[in-house]
Amino acid sequence: MSRLVLTGMNLVAVGLLVFALYFPRHRRRDLVVAYLGVNVGVFAVASSLSSGTVGAGLGLGLFGVLSIIRLRSTELDQHEVAYYFSALALGILGPLSGTSIWTVAGLTALILAVMYVGDHPRLLRRYRRHVMVLDTVLTDPVALTAHLEQQLGARVHAVNVERVDLVNDTTVVDVRYSRPKAASGAARQPAETGATR
Repeated sequence: MSRLVLTGMNLVAVGLLVFALYFPRHRRRDLVVAYLGVNVGVFAVASSLSSGTVGAGLGLGLFGVLSIIRLRSTELDQHEVAYYFSALALGILGPLSGTSIWTVAGLTALILAVMYVGDHPRLLRRYRRHVMVLDTVLTDPVALTAHLEQQLGARVHAVNVERVDLVNDTTVVDVRYSRPKAASGAARQPAETGATR
């Protein structure tokens, strides 16, 4: 398989992943650099070391080692982790696949299509997650759920109490909820949110 064709396919694929999918949706510039650097770096290393005897092991080893290093360096949201693994997969796919160019093109298109659909703003758009700091101590699950539903104007599906501070009279909760179907496009921001994820 032509190395030049593989390189071109990888650059086009990671360009689409980063500049057509990730950045327009999430606007985080530092991860644009990270995704591009990881992809091109992995592609270069995999291309120079690939052979029939070490291909599969090298691919899995690069995937695992780089994942551990990158994921330990900073906190990433789950959608950012998904883009990170997609950039890794695209970089490894061509040099180590040992298959036809059409198979590589199909798998590349599959990765991009899954990320396009899975991270689409309209997919499950009513469902939200917030880490909230409440200005009262609430430990009863029923009362806590009712309070959160009143504050959010939404149906609470799950709530996890992360911290209770009896001195400052606060409760930190991780809440999963869904907005009503008739709600406007703009999400209602809770007044007591200390941190949002």
